[in-house]
Amino acid sequence: MQTERQTQIVEAALDIITNKGIQGLTMKNIAKKISISEPAIYRHFESKIDILLSILNNFKEMANMLSELMETFEDSATEKIRFMFAKMLDIFSETPSMVSVIFSEEIFKNEEILKLKIVEILNLHTQMIEDIISKGQQDKNVREDIDKKSLALIAMGSFRLLVKKWDMNNHDFDLKTEGNKLITVLNKILETQN
Repeated sequence: MQTERQTQIVEAALDIITNKGIQGLTMKNIAKKISISEPAIYRHFESKIDILLSILNNFKEMANMLSELMETFEDSATEKIRFMFAKMLDIFSETPSMVSVIFSEEIFKNEEILKLKIVEILNLHTQMIEDIISKGQQDKNVREDIDKKSLALIAMGSFRLLVKKWDMNNHDFDLKTEGNKLITVLNKILETQN
């Protein structure tokens, strides 16, 4: 559980990432943003890496909640995936800086702890989608001629590419609209072929 000050620091960090990019995230910029001294930040976080780790942990918590929700969500596999991706589109649309952190390969190359956290989150999402697809295949409403791992990779890869494109193009299109179009196409790919 974060303290109020830690939450304030994390929110300032996300705001800085939104406006200045990941390279603009410095302790000096965070301190300036919330009008405290740099040493005061170090009382709450040991480093910038710890702040980024906190952001990733917050995202992982959201992913865990979504995973728990998916376990009790009673609908077809394609509707579950539609719901799950729609929730993620909501999060990314409301907090675009989250995309800059989660999909920022350059900050993870040299930071093993961040890379491991991203892999953990990625594995959680992958497992969630594979489980949904597997259940759909058992229920005969998801095609069985393609294995669940390949279908999950197609779904996740397409979704990731769309979100990354939106981020790289400075959010110049409506992510939810384009995301819903993609989800409709993905569901056509996943559904049992008659």
